Amino acid sequence: MKAIRFFGVMVLTICLAWMPAGGKAQALTTHDIFQASTLNQVLQRNKLIVGMEVEYFPFEYADEKGQPMGFDVDIARLMAQELGVELEIKDIEWTGLIPSLQSGKVDLVISGMTRTLARARAVSFTDPYFVTGLCALLSAKKASDVTHVDQLNAPGRVLAVKTGTTGDLVASKRFPKATINRFKDETACVREVVTGRADAFFYDQISIAKHHKQNPDSTIALLEPFTYEPFAIAIRKGDADFLQWLNLFLETIKADGRYDEIFQKHLGDIIQK
Repeated sequence: MKAIRFFGVMVLTICLAWMPAGGKAQALTTHDIFQASTLNQVLQRNKLIVGMEVEYFPFEYADEKGQPMGFDVDIARLMAQELGVELEIKDIEWTGLIPSLQSGKVDLVISGMTRTLARARAVSFTDPYFVTGLCALLSAKKASDVTHVDQLNAPGRVLAVKTGTTGDLVASKRFPKATINRFKDETACVREVVTGRADAFFYDQISIAKHHKQNPDSTIALLEPFTYEPFAIAIRKGDADFLQWLNLFLETIKADGRYDEIFQKHLGDIIQK
């Protein structure tokens, strides 16, 4: 009964919101919904505006000329191509991505963002376009005895995490006995581990493998993921038309081989799919 009453209140609220001064309610049509959708706005503007933090190799990073490139960048380019519009990429600090989406500064966010229940309260997510998991970069100087991440949940252990990432969220819940130091930049977290100021840094499997390869003498990599990390595209809440188009786009490029081409270009030498 509570569910029925709640539904009735919601319907009444929507009807009242669309009732003109004369008192006669006007129903929303599919045309009205599409006109208000981001998909229609993109088509009318002839430009897709994508938000990402351009410092997350190999998903989004800058080349020697400062131009964005990477896995997510190529997905965004293909998306704009299928829409028949121009592409504009806005480089935004990680913690500002969702606020920028909510305020309408960007049309969507594709930035190696894991879809979580907490984030899904603020934005809507597409189906996953890539799946990975958190792994640990250990300090050879400070944590050479660690063979499993659970050993890091102990007094005296120091963990470096990037603010606002799933590594940050997981560290708070799974390692409450350790000291957690938060940093704005990924490179700062790696530096803490390399210099021995932190026992470990949590990030996705690809990044941890890369950082260990760059610092083989000062780090140890635990490359078996201890979380499930589905990367997805974020859009504003309630935009069903845009969500449907994006999911169809992902389904199509996975079926016709274009997704695999992008995967091999950016990730083929790093991981085996």
